[in-house]
Amino acid sequence: MDAELFEQDRTRLRAVAYRILGSTAEADDAVQEAWLRANQAGTDDVENLSGWLTTVVARVCLNMLRSRAQRREEPFEIDVVARDSPEQDAELADSVGLAMLVVLDTLSPVERLAFVLHDMFAMPFDDIAPLIEKSAAATRQLASRARRRVRGAELTPDLARQRAAADAYLAATRGGDFEALMALLAPDVVLRADAMALPTGKPVVIRGADVVAKGAMASAGRALLAEVALVNGSAGLVMGVGGRLAVVLAFTFADGVITGIDVIGDRDRLRATDLSVLSQTSEV
Repeated sequence: MDAELFEQDRTRLRAVAYRILGSTAEADDAVQEAWLRANQAGTDDVENLSGWLTTVVARVCLNMLRSRAQRREEPFEIDVVARDSPEQDAELADSVGLAMLVVLDTLSPVERLAFVLHDMFAMPFDDIAPLIEKSAAATRQLASRARRRVRGAELTPDLARQRAAADAYLAATRGGDFEALMALLAPDVVLRADAMALPTGKPVVIRGADVVAKGAMASAGRALLAEVALVNGSAGLVMGVGGRLAVVLAFTFADGVITGIDVIGDRDRLRATDLSVLSQTSEV
């Protein structure tokens, strides 16, 4: 295959791979693998080269997603330094958003592929179906199911207040603003964290706004990896690295303040957590 023709599509192919995989490093690997396959297969008889390359990248990404799913039980460490989006990839990462990526991470590989290719890149279901070995109708259903998981809830007045509080909590934690944190927490707030959510590997229960705020201040680095999302029907925080969900903070609210924080890192509990994107509107 002509390298120059491939380079003309590289940026778009990388965007496709990133939205499917959620990792710039893995997206680069997928695009490189697609180049090798295209070079070996030859493309002289391909009429729609861009479309053909997209299907090649999608197949590579699907295999990578399936391989990743088989490794779900491996321990997953949060390393603030190891963010896989270098400065030159910031625009690509920002174009999707962490909350979207971690919600996509809760989908099955075929759901994720169907949703990304159709909803984000307008690929017809008839073209997606052969990639996942499903009928076009079944592929449509997979994308619809994924869309329901991803789509943010409509912001009711109560949910809007919760989002404002979650946004303020995240900003105060990142900025080291102790007084702002104290204003967001009920005096008798209770924080519970499971063993997998903390570097110590031990579960903890912390009571009182002062102690909880101090603990949040100590987690400022981890807060850089967090974003507001809808967690079990309420505003909360999700943390992820490389497009993979790592930790969830589920907030309980009363009278406009946070009364409880459940910090979830256990893989089984994360899989059972209901997540969706929480946007300013109901649009994705």
